[in-house]
Amino acid sequence: MSGNAILYPQEQTAARAASREDRRKLTYVIGSSLAGNTIEQYDFMIYGLAATLVFPHLFFPNLSPFAGTIVSFLTIAITFFSRPLGAIFFGHFGDKIGRKKTLIISIMMMGLATFGIGLIPSHAVIGNFAPVLLVLLRLCQGFAIGGEWGGASTMIAEYAPPHRRGFFGTFVQLGNSIGLFLSTAAFALIASLPDEQLYAWGWRVPFLVSIVLLGLGLFMRSKVDETPVFLAAQKKKTLQPKQSMPLIRLLKTHPRAILTTVAMRMTELVLSYWIAVFFTSYATTTLGLSRDIPLMAIALASVVGTFTFLFFGHLSDSIGRRPLYLAGVSLALIFAFPLFWMIGSGSVALFIFAIVFSYSVIYGLMYSIQPALFTELFSTDVRYSGVSLGSQLAGVIGGLTPIVCAFLIKWSGGAPWPLSLWLGAMALITLFATLKTKETLHQDLSADRSE
Repeated sequence: MSGNAILYPQEQTAARAASREDRRKLTYVIGSSLAGNTIEQYDFMIYGLAATLVFPHLFFPNLSPFAGTIVSFLTIAITFFSRPLGAIFFGHFGDKIGRKKTLIISIMMMGLATFGIGLIPSHAVIGNFAPVLLVLLRLCQGFAIGGEWGGASTMIAEYAPPHRRGFFGTFVQLGNSIGLFLSTAAFALIASLPDEQLYAWGWRVPFLVSIVLLGLGLFMRSKVDETPVFLAAQKKKTLQPKQSMPLIRLLKTHPRAILTTVAMRMTELVLSYWIAVFFTSYATTTLGLSRDIPLMAIALASVVGTFTFLFFGHLSDSIGRRPLYLAGVSLALIFAFPLFWMIGSGSVALFIFAIVFSYSVIYGLMYSIQPALFTELFSTDVRYSGVSLGSQLAGVIGGLTPIVCAFLIKWSGGAPWPLSLWLGAMALITLFATLKTKETLHQDLSADRSE
């Protein structure tokens, strides 16, 4: 029989219909994953900016400016201790009952917590209950985020055509640049308000309008079907003896993959928190720059990053994930000191260039391909748990970056060299892990990746 089968008109129509349906499903998956990560990044960024510019005054008025900033940064870091718990919880149910249901719960919890922060009265109104409510809602956010990114990455990787997994996986990460742009634009608008209006009501607006993003994300997720890879694994599981919990199975069969994920995230996490949180504080308090300058630099970086992320994702489908990751971490190591020379040079142009280059190129080379790379490290039955847990354990260390940096700057009398050493140390860890990792480009997601 000929290898080129003849399709009759009815079969051609059916094939075209199936192709259209596959494209429709992939579109909803992309939109759903993009919306979830946009909300996550939007929440992180508006909270980071508020913690730098507003919260020390509103929620910790009895502390010195430095102590107030540190405590505000602590409310950022605290979510990174609830994220691994969320990764375990959502990963368990995501690997057991499906990706879709779990992701609907995570995005709803995350969005409602963000909206709730915008409703908290200040310390002047309810006293110490204000920071307590702030911490509780941040813990809820962290718990939900723990299951969001890993689940979204898993779903889009399992839906994407194998030869374009890197490119389509990048759409999860575009939520970072879009959320970064939206949050920075929102805060840039309210930052121009007089301090009295900013502290009274202006800071609440970015948190409250996030409910629109939540509605869009829930709509997109309601249209998504369960992934074919997961459904096939579930059918196979019914023919096998009863298995242990996904977390137990994960720890037994993929310990190296978890450690690899943790180590490979170190460098991009430090860069992420520098760009999103620390540089704004450093520019306004240590360098004496107007708060509009770091906000403008971050907004520009997010626009440029949208294009570089897509390009790097596409390129990874051609040359592999490993070369791009090695390039990113190598640049981080090379620019560990020059980055702060540019930041502290006194030149606004160099300051903006440093932010844009570190985000769209150095950070982008690593961050953009993580959904494809990390999902390819784990088997289907533990993929949601593995990607979530590995990435969020790294976040515990990365989440302390703003606090560590604030103390290092104070200890060094404003000199940035300890921060360069901090980035260099993280880059060496990531470089070692990347060198020890095999290329995953042609990995079959339905194959067993047990170690």
